[in-house]
Amino acid sequence: MDIQVRGDRIEVTGALHGYVDKKIHRLEKFFDAPPEREVSVTMSVERGMHRVEVMLQIHGVIFRAEETSDDMYASIDLVVDKLEHQLNKYKNKINKRFREQGLRTRIKTSATNGAFSVAPAYDEEVDVEEMLDEVVRVKKFPMKPMDVHEAILQMDLLGHDFYVFTNAVTNETNVVYRRKMGRYGLIEPR
Repeated sequence: MDIQVRGDRIEVTGALHGYVDKKIHRLEKFFDAPPEREVSVTMSVERGMHRVEVMLQIHGVIFRAEETSDDMYASIDLVVDKLEHQLNKYKNKINKRFREQGLRTRIKTSATNGAFSVAPAYDEEVDVEEMLDEVVRVKKFPMKPMDVHEAILQMDLLGHDFYVFTNAVTNETNVVYRRKMGRYGLIEPR
């Protein structure tokens, strides 16, 4: 597992890096095989509070968790616990989906060979300097085709209220969003 640990206004000591490695490797129990996985860990300190953000990709599904506490080690523990909960939730939803479809295959991590993404890919030619007055953050992620159910699952895992994805059926950009009363909406181009 390739674990990238970065400090934002904090020096990442060997002890912190070792603790992160130990805790993140605890998540390996959710993986079928040990292919190379990239894990991004960002630690920061703001006004005395220690924040840890972790992004992990498994079979194209992006899991993200963030926790803040008054101790960096406690934040690491909390964020790994949150990721474990997300991975368990994902595994159970996928297994339930297989059971409902009548398939008897039991899986550990992912039901698809496709991939999920967090946000639409932006044109590499975009001049960020021109947008700085209005746009405060730009994220770039690859968009791989998925069905609507996978997009909703990814949105729920990330804890977002909307999710932009490429629809595998129509090959067009779509948006799923959370409506009131726990239901979902889908926006498609004409």
